[in-house]
Amino acid sequence: MTKAVSGFAVLALAAGVIPSSFAAAQPDAGSAFAVPHQLVDVGGRKMNIYCSGKGATTVVFDSPSGDAGWGWFQVQPEVAKHTRACVYDRAGLGFSDPAKRPNTSENVVEDLHKLLAAAGEKAPYILVGNSLGGANVQVYAYRYPKEVKGLVLVEAQHEDETNRVNKASGGKIKEFYAMVAAQNKYCQAAAEKGFKAGSEEHKNCVGDAAEISKIFGPTLGAAVTASTLKASFWRANTAEYDGIEASDEQLRKLRRPFGDLPIVVLTRGVSPYRIPDQPQSATNKAIEDANFAVQKEYLKLTTRGTQRVVPGAGHVIQAEKPEAVVAAVLEVLKQVK
Repeated sequence: MTKAVSGFAVLALAAGVIPSSFAAAQPDAGSAFAVPHQLVDVGGRKMNIYCSGKGATTVVFDSPSGDAGWGWFQVQPEVAKHTRACVYDRAGLGFSDPAKRPNTSENVVEDLHKLLAAAGEKAPYILVGNSLGGANVQVYAYRYPKEVKGLVLVEAQHEDETNRVNKASGGKIKEFYAMVAAQNKYCQAAAEKGFKAGSEEHKNCVGDAAEISKIFGPTLGAAVTASTLKASFWRANTAEYDGIEASDEQLRKLRRPFGDLPIVVLTRGVSPYRIPDQPQSATNKAIEDANFAVQKEYLKLTTRGTQRVVPGAGHVIQAEKPEAVVAAVLEVLKQVK
């Protein structure tokens, strides 16, 4: 399910359809995220990282599929009041240069490890990831266990999630995934030719700048719109989305207990698939029950784990209930001090 909703979040914005559960931004609250901050060479290409705050432990955020670090603009500044906090853009997203390889979890972790070292950021880290970003931070914790002191898994991708939720849905989830993948390719093809203002492709893939600004504020909203106009964004987004099965397999091969690593699991309280103003269907309930059960699996991997359902929040909790993510991060931070 995470895979589908990650794409759904991108598509909703691109089509100018703003889900009611998205939190409205304060006027220009995201302006600091609308420009590159530290562009760091990671081996012939540069990646953007933005850190602020001070503390012995550094919190690093990773975003859902197709999203840059600016998706945490309502969370990172609040965490930075308490400790060092960093967001970054995966290859080809935001202000980071594209890579010749897809952003599978192993590739992302290799990039992030190089980026943090080259930027002068030092462990220990608390890693926070939503959706695909949640899979990435788990892979990082397995690859570099001495560097990671805690995890916050925000509707994090689980390696068995697709099959389990698809079974609960009677096959409908994989049908939706295929639709998202097709939409990505449609938008990539349009971007390669160049979007024409007012065209159907522009409406479906880039969306309405004014509506996007309602979420991100005018300055960051303009940066998000500019990003979705680029063919490089759609190439990276398509490759990343198409590579999620590979990321699942990479995580599956690494899967083992985390020991006593503090982990807070945030699970949605609102289904992104439920039809508004209608009774919940049996299929939707089965999907949500399966999603909760998959998220609960993480508690078996640590002796210090907590799962918390976030009322009023769907899949992208950092956009919908950012205060819940901040609280979870501070909870883990308190445990590692």
